[in-house]
Amino acid sequence: MAVIKTGGKQYIVKEGDVLDVEKLAAEGGKKVEFAEVLLVGDEKRVEVGTPIVEGAVVVAEVMAQKKAKKIRVFKMESKKGYRRTHGHRQQLTQVKILAIKA
Repeated sequence: MAVIKTGGKQYIVKEGDVLDVEKLAAEGGKKVEFAEVLLVGDEKRVEVGTPIVEGAVVVAEVMAQKKAKKIRVFKMESKKGYRRTHGHRQQLTQVKILAIKA
């Protein structure tokens, strides 16, 4: 188990996990390494970084580039006739965790 930081967010990962992270500049099938590992542990020991664990790397494979569900942002001021609708779709990268090297 490890805690990694990418895209301004932190994720708890294990080997074999599939997760969606902020878009990475990599194509499907390529391997990426997450060097910002905040915690590494198993059943016997846990190593917490200050702020990162030195020498720890999480290796993942990019499975796909995709988009999240569309969100709608609506602004309105009552009695003023002001209405604005805006939409957004976040771009994501789906990765599969292959190895945690401590």
